[in-house]
Amino acid sequence: MEYKVIVGLEIHVHLCTKTKMFCSCAVEYGEKANSRVCPVCLGMPGVLPVMNKQAFEYAVLVGLALNCEIAKFTKWDRKGYYYPDLPKNYQISQYDLPLASAGFIEIPMEGGKTKRVGIIRAHLEEDAGKNLHTAGNFSQVDLNRAGTPLLEIVTEPDMNSAAEVRALAVELQRMVRYLGVSEADMQKGHM
Repeated sequence: MEYKVIVGLEIHVHLCTKTKMFCSCAVEYGEKANSRVCPVCLGMPGVLPVMNKQAFEYAVLVGLALNCEIAKFTKWDRKGYYYPDLPKNYQISQYDLPLASAGFIEIPMEGGKTKRVGIIRAHLEEDAGKNLHTAGNFSQVDLNRAGTPLLEIVTEPDMNSAAEVRALAVELQRMVRYLGVSEADMQKGHM
């Protein structure tokens, strides 16, 4: 019996908006812990989130660049999680009706050829906070990142090697940087 590697990816792209997905808190990397939070991104009762229009426009732009069909209607869902870095105990996501679907991206191969990798979906969601594990027997939570706009891109399992996976990551990174929608800086967790 011969085995074949089959790989599909789920990639989260941090969109470079000035504010978070559902509130006006600034999105800034490296700030003092919990200095960029408000009742909305903390999940306080009674708050009303307002969608970041720029994040939506960036997501449509990436969807078009990925040759996706753009939905005429989408909605937001609450995906329930219980983690210390998710104060609402749910994540707001377009999982049920994604903004973009049924697309593809061409990745470069050896010999000047390309390979088409299918895109199942691309949808917006908000990021969680960050657990900080310091010395001692305790951890802390930094919620500055909570609510940051993410574009989740899910590929078909069309890749068959580490080289193809790398080619897709490099091509997607190049694309979102060219479009100006993300710094796609791996060291900062932007992709």
